[in-house]
Amino acid sequence: MGLELYLDLYSPGCRAVYIFARKNGIPFELRPVVLARGEHLKPEFRKVNPLGRVPAIRDGDFLLAESVAILLYLSRKYQTPEYWYPQDLQVRACVDEYLAWQHVAIQLAGNNVYLCKSLLPHFSGQPVETAQLERLLGKLTPGLQHLEQEVLVARPFLAAEQISLADLMAFTELMQPTAVGCDVFQGRPRLAAWRARVEAALGPELIQEAQKLVVQPRDPQEAQQDPQLVQKLVQLLRERLR
Repeated sequence: MGLELYLDLYSPGCRAVYIFARKNGIPFELRPVVLARGEHLKPEFRKVNPLGRVPAIRDGDFLLAESVAILLYLSRKYQTPEYWYPQDLQVRACVDEYLAWQHVAIQLAGNNVYLCKSLLPHFSGQPVETAQLERLLGKLTPGLQHLEQEVLVARPFLAAEQISLADLMAFTELMQPTAVGCDVFQGRPRLAAWRARVEAALGPELIQEAQKLVVQPRDPQEAQQDPQLVQKLVQLLRERLR
């Protein structure tokens, strides 16, 4: 059996893996895992990733989770163009630096904004908590300022003169809050110009294909499923956003 990608494209890490595979012509079978239906908690998926998280891959008998690890594995196995993960030691170190830093500074902070603005009110039936949203946006701001005022002053992309895995991860992460009305590019001209360069490098059609779920209204039936599952999801969301 060939490469299988277990993804929910609402997730920025999943979109990064999907875009990378599609952009580089890597053959794969898509195995959708709908987080909002609790499919990541089911025993059959736990056999793929016991931690119950996406993205995850199965490559023959080999199982792997975590978006950064998956991207590095795919880039090496399929010998994708060097600019994704450059051979130059110092440039590669800059890619590694972003991939190590982004987990809390960008990914976690940006995804929490999305959860507060979109997912929690969707399942709880309660309006967005404005004070909580502002607090979460405040946690994202230092990372955005670092990119705007330091990183992108020195070069057009986050690690080099061309797009890399760092840019792909950052783009999918920053589009997460932006897609639900918290435009992190507004008032940040260097970050906005970087976004345009990344979109040009990836191609608008592929971006639209990967991003379409996030920008469209969520299915109302999601919030009308198993009441116990919905209650559990709301509890998990509230705990995470404290």
